Amino acid sequence: MAKNITSVAAAHRITEKKLPKAIYSALYAGMEKGLTRDNNVLAFDELGVIPRVADLGNEHNQKTRVMGVDLSFPVITSCVGAQGICSEGEKLVAKATKKSGTAIALSNFATKAMEEVIQHNENLFFQLYWFGSKDDIQARVERARKAGAKGLIITLDWMMTFRKDWDSVTPPSEMNLATALSFAIPAITHPSWALDFVTKGMPKLTAPNAREAHDKKDPPFASVFPKMFGAKMPTWEDLQWLREIWGGSFMIKGIMHPDDALRAIDIGATAISVSNHGGNNIDSTPASIRALPAIAKAVNNQLDVCFDGGIRRGLDVVKAVALGAKAVLIGRAHLYGLAADGENGVHQVLEILRGGVHEGLLALGKPSIHDLVPEDVIAPEGFFLNKFPPTFQYLKK
Repeated sequence: MAKNITSVAAAHRITEKKLPKAIYSALYAGMEKGLTRDNNVLAFDELGVIPRVADLGNEHNQKTRVMGVDLSFPVITSCVGAQGICSEGEKLVAKATKKSGTAIALSNFATKAMEEVIQHNENLFFQLYWFGSKDDIQARVERARKAGAKGLIITLDWMMTFRKDWDSVTPPSEMNLATALSFAIPAITHPSWALDFVTKGMPKLTAPNAREAHDKKDPPFASVFPKMFGAKMPTWEDLQWLREIWGGSFMIKGIMHPDDALRAIDIGATAISVSNHGGNNIDSTPASIRALPAIAKAVNNQLDVCFDGGIRRGLDVVKAVALGAKAVLIGRAHLYGLAADGENGVHQVLEILRGGVHEGLLALGKPSIHDLVPEDVIAPEGFFLNKFPPTFQYLKK
């Protein structure tokens, strides 16, 4: 029976009860103490709006266009890896985003192959990490092109640390008898979670979109993560090479400094995402909403500015758009929906956010998201980042 989810917070509560502790902990995630993870959400609580009371209008346009793709409202599901918290994972997210008229960003570490997922939503952006040789990276790029991906996302705000102040899950190398037995107790204590896998089959513990150029079959997650830890960070020249071999819409995800945003323009990027990877990078990084206005001002509409980090309600989306984002990417929010009730849960989360955007536009007397401006948001003094340390690589003249 489909669940009636009333808020992202409600989906979160269902997820925490439904999932085994180790799996929930991996989903909730965050590095070290979890300061950045929590601050991303708490920062929105410090931002206010002043509602109006008359001549508010009835039509409130939410349509936008990001990386060449038309969206019915400014929310995209972000490229979160390993969505095997239910058996169909990313396929269900693709179906839900299609139903809501928006796009899905598919992770390099998704549990489902890009060729399968894109069958359920053609508006798919493929995300990759910089690991392996250039031949390996180019093979993934060409595969995404052949599959029909509408854009490429390179994520750079990841793997600077992997320490946590709590237990983390180490993925098994394969699904064998020993692995299955390790899930026995969680399955007994969390029957609604286990039922999905009993009826639809156990997930494959592989990363089908992370193949290297010579791979004949999908690599296990356990074999891919060590390569990520030791991966050499790309140079700007490397990123320009990647943008050139792709040739289409190209986003750099993980921008927190205006100079990096300007350098992204110089190498020909068509979009950036202001993001600290949801707190899954260096802890104590400022909440990404604090950096958004300065970055949006620096790029001055020369590329699409997206935002990622802490979105839990439609009014958060309104605040981010007012402060300079064309759209937001959601990670944990849609995963809570997925864990709570599969495709229906993701769709409900998206529609809850759409409803919140509508309410925010109505309250502010704005006929369109494109009418939102920074002055619509009230922030305490000193809230936004206005002073940034000079970059050691590049400083725009």
